[in-house]
Amino acid sequence: MSIGAYTGWLVMVCFAVAMAGCAYALGAAVVTRRFATASAAVAASFPGVTILKPLRGAEAGLYDNLASFCNQSYPGPVQVLFGVQDPADVAIAAVNRLIADSPGRDLELVRHSRAGGPNPKVANLVGMQGHIRHDIDIAVAQDYLSKTVAALYRPNVGLVTCLYRGSARAGLWARLESMAIDYHFLPDVLVGVRLGLARPCFGSTIALRRETLVAIGGFEAFLGYLADDYAMGDAVRTAGMQVAIPPFIVAHSCSERSAGELLRHELRWARTVRAISPLGYAGLVITHPLPFALLAAWLMGFGALSLGVVAASIACRLVLQVQVDHTLRVSFNRWWLGPVRDLLSFVIYVAGFFVSVVTWRGDRYKLQADGTLMPVGEPKT
Repeated sequence: MSIGAYTGWLVMVCFAVAMAGCAYALGAAVVTRRFATASAAVAASFPGVTILKPLRGAEAGLYDNLASFCNQSYPGPVQVLFGVQDPADVAIAAVNRLIADSPGRDLELVRHSRAGGPNPKVANLVGMQGHIRHDIDIAVAQDYLSKTVAALYRPNVGLVTCLYRGSARAGLWARLESMAIDYHFLPDVLVGVRLGLARPCFGSTIALRRETLVAIGGFEAFLGYLADDYAMGDAVRTAGMQVAIPPFIVAHSCSERSAGELLRHELRWARTVRAISPLGYAGLVITHPLPFALLAAWLMGFGALSLGVVAASIACRLVLQVQVDHTLRVSFNRWWLGPVRDLLSFVIYVAGFFVSVVTWRGDRYKLQADGTLMPVGEPKT
């Protein structure tokens, strides 16, 4: 086969992926719109709740984020545990300030040594679990407690998790990070759940009863996993219970200050998704129409037809982005960054097939074939 024939086949493949990606973007916009019209139930009873918040370092807005866990319109008892492993952790100052500003609230700072296992977040949760006093344990965030508890008390529900959006603190890199969450992660999950192709569980919120946590082996059972949240959800499903995703969204603070921080964070996310579902990760190629449209246009010499496909790719992604912003009730002032974000997401997506070492809070880990972590070098304190 001649080089020209190979080029022709490549152009057709690129066009096919680009047009499929356009159709996917429009379909994802419809699914996102339907999610926006759903409403979450509010709890009828209010049992005691413990919120676990593992901490390491002081990111921008930490005090306000922690305060949101405490300022709940929930009439039942609420205990909030803040866990740190390093006695000199800078997050301690924010916790102590919050405790001083919140007299009468059940807040506690738990200092503990690192538990055995490479996953630093789960190790922190293990260190806190001995201080839990209530029967419902929640790892993470505002009027959301009553809605979360309501979902947890539905028949056969063993765990409640929540979708999340990006909330950029300041700067270009934080904004790009929030766009990755809002314009790629969020609609992709909604489509996956709608089609029955995804069985997610998110670290933004993991709510379960004490007996359920015991039944799945406690936090210790997940110390070795990169995707510890997904592993917990899978364990609950294996135990014969459901994982509920109520129709509301919590905020994930994005505070990346450099391209390096953004790339390290997103590469870890990409490898997490690939570790959970290699075939599903490969299928995400359909969510990237713009790079394929640009490649086809370049191979064809940027003719009218190819440029039309590029324009269609940008336009369809723009429709999805507008719908996401409408669903999230945020100001649509990021549209001009959309193509940049889409191209960057594709670079991250491709890199996810080749990266085996990820960085997490300054520590480096090699990801094993079974999704578990192996520390590379000595962990930072």
